[in-house]
Amino acid sequence: MSNDGHIDHRPGKNERRAVARDKARQLREQQRKRDRRNRILIQGGIGVGILAVLAIVAVIIVTSIRPPEPGPKNMASDGILIGKDLKAVHTGSIAPRGKPTASTPDPAAGTVSIVTYVDYLCPFCGQFEATNAEQIGKLVSGGAATVEIHPLPFLSSHSAGTKYSLRATNAAACVANYEPDSFWAFNRELFAHQPSEEGPGLTDDQIKGYVKSSGVTAYAKVDSCIDDARFDTWAQDALDRALAGPIPNSDVKKLKGTPLVLVNGQEYKGSLKDASEFRAFVVKAQGDAYSTATPTPTPGATGSATPTPTSTK
Repeated sequence: MSNDGHIDHRPGKNERRAVARDKARQLREQQRKRDRRNRILIQGGIGVGILAVLAIVAVIIVTSIRPPEPGPKNMASDGILIGKDLKAVHTGSIAPRGKPTASTPDPAAGTVSIVTYVDYLCPFCGQFEATNAEQIGKLVSGGAATVEIHPLPFLSSHSAGTKYSLRATNAAACVANYEPDSFWAFNRELFAHQPSEEGPGLTDDQIKGYVKSSGVTAYAKVDSCIDDARFDTWAQDALDRALAGPIPNSDVKKLKGTPLVLVNGQEYKGSLKDASEFRAFVVKAQGDAYSTATPTPTPGATGSATPTPTSTK
């Protein structure tokens, strides 16, 4: 009892120890609950992370075991062959993991064989196209020549990350696959609207617009093919084959750059901006395929084949 008569309720030493032990127990219990909650959260996060990794791995595995796509129809040689009236020669596809079948030009038939390896972003290809497409078109349409076009994604890394060359090559393959007789017109549209090198290139929607403006009627299928990037793998393989060489029906060991232009197997190395020089090369290459005693059809100004004697040099 205190001096003023009141009872002293202050806890004793043992009671204070008991309270302290109880408080420590409560703190330990709270800490255990926090630790258990943190472990659950961490384990849950790790689980989500593992699931995400497993999902990525699954996608990679599924992609890796997906059956490879065949190449585009009508490009069994890795290029599309266009003849009289600008109609394409129809062929099957390159089998998955298969090899192309080179075209077999026949100079004795009196038809000039023109073969081009081009990239739709390549400015030099654009120069050659702007200079010579009209006269080549006349020769081919009239039956005096054939042209085999090999589109390649040579400059895929030169379009600000958009891989325009690859996308354009895929689009050309889509047209060849679904509407080969419109290939010549689509090829000309892409070059007529060629974007600058190192820029982003045309968008897929712009490319689809040129599919329609080139007269493709199966544009819905072509558009879907473009969206799916269906022939990207073929395009890369075709480029690898050209870079490894040899170039069929010629003495060119391998592709070193675009454009590569062959006339009856002879490489054109003249000016890309001089239509007369290229025309003279065509006439000479044609003449070189015949003996001096054999009358040969020489491409006329309108694409007709006019028999006239030529001489070899």
